[in-house]
Amino acid sequence: MIRTGEEYRESIRDGREIWMNGERIKDAPSHPAFKPIIDVRARIYDMAHEDATRDVMSYHDSERDERYAIGLRLPKEQQDWHDKRLAVDTVMRDIGGVVIRVGDETVGEMWSLYDGADVLNEVDPQFARNIETHIFKVLHNDPFHVSANTDPKGDRSKRPQDQDPDMLLHVVKETDAGLVVRGAKYETAAAYANQAFVKPTIANWGDAQLSDYAVGFICDMNAEGIKHICRTGFTGRAPAADYPLANRFDEIDSLVIFDNVLVPWENVLFYRHTKAATFIRATLHRYSAFAFVQRILTTADMLIGAALFNVRQTGLDKQQAVREKLANLVCYREGINAHLTAAIATAERSPAGLLMPNQSLLFTGRVLACTQLPQMMHLTRELCGGQICVTPDSASFEAEELKPWLEKFYSVNENWISEDRRKLLAFARDLVNSDYAGHRLTFQLFAQSPPFAHLAAVYNNFDFSGPLEIVQNAAGLSDRVMDQ
Repeated sequence: MIRTGEEYRESIRDGREIWMNGERIKDAPSHPAFKPIIDVRARIYDMAHEDATRDVMSYHDSERDERYAIGLRLPKEQQDWHDKRLAVDTVMRDIGGVVIRVGDETVGEMWSLYDGADVLNEVDPQFARNIETHIFKVLHNDPFHVSANTDPKGDRSKRPQDQDPDMLLHVVKETDAGLVVRGAKYETAAAYANQAFVKPTIANWGDAQLSDYAVGFICDMNAEGIKHICRTGFTGRAPAADYPLANRFDEIDSLVIFDNVLVPWENVLFYRHTKAATFIRATLHRYSAFAFVQRILTTADMLIGAALFNVRQTGLDKQQAVREKLANLVCYREGINAHLTAAIATAERSPAGLLMPNQSLLFTGRVLACTQLPQMMHLTRELCGGQICVTPDSASFEAEELKPWLEKFYSVNENWISEDRRKLLAFARDLVNSDYAGHRLTFQLFAQSPPFAHLAAVYNNFDFSGPLEIVQNAAGLSDRVMDQ
C-alpha cells in the first residue's frame, strides 16, 4: 500500500547511525538540516492520498484492490511513461523546486536488473528470483528506495586487490545467513531512505572472471554496521528569504560506511561474476535516465522563468539581442523536451517485455541536457544581470533605517515593487550563483556517471547500420565492407 508522509517519517526513526559536522543525528525528521528534504519526500507520499492529486500520483490495481505509486509501476505501455512524466511534473510544481533522488528515478535501476534475468541466471538462478521478489516488494511496500553507486575508489590504475581492499566495497565472508561486506559508498539521500540498491562501480577486473568486488544487493539503511557520514547541509546557512532553494531542496549526500554488514542471501542480486557486474553497469540507466533528464527539463523552465522575469521588469525583453539569448534557453529546453517525447513515442520492448524509452534518443537527450547546462546557467546570469550578486540581504530590506532607501532603488514601477524584485533576485542568485547552485551543477554532471560514460552509452545504443548503408549505396561500395 502507499504510505502516508507521517508513516514514512516514522519508518526512518529506527536508530540508524547518522553523522553531520561531527555530531550524531538522533532524529533526522526533526533535525534542521534534514527536515526540509524529508518533508518534501513526505509530501510526495501525501499527494498520493489527496483528492486533487491521488489519480496523478497513484493507480488502482483491480486484481489486488489496492492503490500503488505511479513512479514505482513497471512500464509496460506508452501510457505508463506519460503517467510517470505527469506525476513528476506535478510534484515539481507542487513543491516549487527540483528534487532528484526521491525514489522514482532510482527504482528504474531495478527494472534493468529485471531485464538482465537471463544473464544472471547463467550465474545463479536464485539471484534472478531475488530481483523479481524485490521489484514487487518495492511496488507493494512503497519504501523510499535509493541506490548506492560511487566508491572512494582509491588508485584506479591498480586492481582492487592490489591496494587497501576497503577502497571498493567487497565481500569479506560468506555465511549461512548471507554475505558480510566491507567498504563504503557515496549516496544521495541514503541517510533518510529506507533501502538502497548497492551496486559495484566498474573496477579494473583485468582478466578475472570472478571477484569479491563484483557484488550487488539490497540493503536496509538502518542495518547493523552502517554509518552515514553526511556532508554539511546548505539548509540554515543563510535565511530562507535570501536562499529559497538551498533551504528547501538540499538532497543530502552521505558517505555510507559498510563495517562488516551482513547481507541476507535473499537480498543478494548478483555476486562474484564480473560479467554480471559489467552487464548491470552497462544497462543500469535504460529506464532511470528518463526521470533524471526530466528533472533537468524543469530546471530549464526555472532558468527561462528567472531570466524572462528579470528582463521584463526593466523592459529589456524588447531588445533583439536579449530575445536571442532567451531563444537559446528555449532551444535548450525544447531540445530536452523533444528527446523525452520522442523516446516515449518510439519506445522499445526490453528483454523482459517491459517498455523502455528509445535508448538512443534517451541517452543523446541526457548528453544534451547535462553538457549544455553550465552554458545555459551562465546565459541566465547574463540575462539576470549583475544585481543578483550585489543585492543586500532580506534583513536590510526590513531594517527601519534602510527600508525607504531600498524601496526607492529596488522599485521599478507599480508592477515591480521592491519586495517582488528582491524575491526574484534572491531566487535567481540561488538558482545559478550560490554554493547550492554550484553543488547541483556538479551533481547533474556526475549523478548518472561522468560525461564520458554518457557518450559511451550513446555509442553503444545508436544504430550505425543506417548511416553505413546510406554511404555504401551512395559511394557504390561492395557488400564486403559491411561485414567488417
